[in-house]
Amino acid sequence: MSLALLAALAGCSLLERARSNFWELERGPSGQAPDPATTREAVIQIYAARTVGWRGFFAVHTWIAVKPRDAESYTRYEVIGWGVDRGAPAVRVNRSGADNYWFGDRPERLVDLRGEAADPLIERVAAAVASYPYQATYRTWPGPNSNTFTAWVGRSVPELRLKLPPTAIGKDFLPGSVADTTPSGTGVQLSFFGLTGVAVGWAEGIEVNVLTLNFGVELKPPALKLPIVGRIGPS
Repeated sequence: MSLALLAALAGCSLLERARSNFWELERGPSGQAPDPATTREAVIQIYAARTVGWRGFFAVHTWIAVKPRDAESYTRYEVIGWGVDRGAPAVRVNRSGADNYWFGDRPERLVDLRGEAADPLIERVAAAVASYPYQATYRTWPGPNSNTFTAWVGRSVPELRLKLPPTAIGKDFLPGSVADTTPSGTGVQLSFFGLTGVAVGWAEGIEVNVLTLNFGVELKPPALKLPIVGRIGPS
């Protein structure tokens, strides 16, 4: 009963957002990224927010924001499909602020590394962004898309311990391979063009991918993973 209620509440919120003119929805800062003027330490954050329109019922959009020590601003990395068919790059830099609302949806912070833990990883994140193999390619389903990109960075820099939600459709699209580590670097996965597969990891638990829809369970902390609803359990 509670699962049905959660799904209904999520559906109502997403439906209201889908009915709105997306360009009029909130896009300002969400207050989750520390102010560079008062935070001198290095920062790495990764966010996820529901996508725009009907796709928001199923999927989130993810991005990465980094700030080196003593830097006066963040650098935001993400993949966006708008304009790629007309020659625009898929990888965009600083299109928006580090933690901004994504067209009405307040993002969820997936990774928050600071200080000595973040400092040596920032250059490696930039190198992973530069080596992403789909710099000029975007495909909503099954990938490569924004979540394929973020998962690539996570696998390239496993110290981030990135655990992507089950609604990050495209995260299981493995560039040029059918087997790899999970995005958190704590397990392994098999995937056939992102359409079907299985992942087992300490962070991810057990996930089964059926036509890009993820079903699974986490063991520590215990949680259930479902399409549309996402992760149900303690953070």
